Amino acid sequence: MLVDMKTLAQALAPGARLLALDLGEKNIGVALSDTGRRIASPFGTRRRTNFATDSTWLRGVMQEQGAGGLVVGLPLNMNGSEGPSAQSARAFARNFAARSALPVLLWDERLSTAAVTRTLLEADATRARRAELVDKMAAAWLLQGALDALNQTGDAGQ
Repeated sequence: MLVDMKTLAQALAPGARLLALDLGEKNIGVALSDTGRRIASPFGTRRRTNFATDSTWLRGVMQEQGAGGLVVGLPLNMNGSEGPSAQSARAFARNFAARSALPVLLWDERLSTAAVTRTLLEADATRARRAELVDKMAAAWLLQGALDALNQTGDAGQ
């Protein structure tokens, strides 16, 4: 089910982690929260295939990691409008939510990839190293933003 932040906070069981996705055209960046839902960490990157295969893989990861909800990055344009990437992320979230009982939150991820790339450039990471890290770090960036907002609600479900 697609939810808002308040509903997500109410739906999460104590100790359940959140998993986040940064959906790119070629790759899916994945991040995972700690059980206290305070810290987001990069988890991995997966090469995109098709929705059925990707969603089966995602359900398995969520079960293995004790994830009680999913945050999907919504790459809005700077003016807040939705382009093709945002429409694709919204469709992925909607389709996954229809096949899962877990709550799915769409989260504005404007500038997450740019911020992570800038950080990696400042750290003097090589082009190859940036390519290896950017997707999962962007997922962690957007998940941290969602966690911070969740904890500001005063009810992080704990």
